Amino acid sequence: MALYNPPSVTVTESTSGTSTPTTVASSISSVTILAGNSNRKGATTWNDSTATLYLEFGATATTSAFTAKLSAGGYYEVPFNYTGVISGIWSAANGNALVRELT
Repeated sequence: MALYNPPSVTVTESTSGTSTPTTVASSISSVTILAGNSNRKGATTWNDSTATLYLEFGATATTSAFTAKLSAGGYYEVPFNYTGVISGIWSAANGNALVRELT
């Protein structure tokens, strides 16, 4: 089935001109990966650790309640337009999360 987009509908593309890199040290306690930012267009996280990283959209991540589970070397892109806080916790403390926030 073909998609139909009426001519009167305008699509606005969200673009970013700035990428801010951050390194977050791994921890077996919940830590903030990214603070909430209403100007965020997107974000990426690379788990530069040999341990599993559990990401949570919210203030506290746990190994049993999380949004995404990143194995060692795993990569994650934050869904379009999520601007809230992102927290993380590792299964063991070694390595870092390499984070890029697009604004």
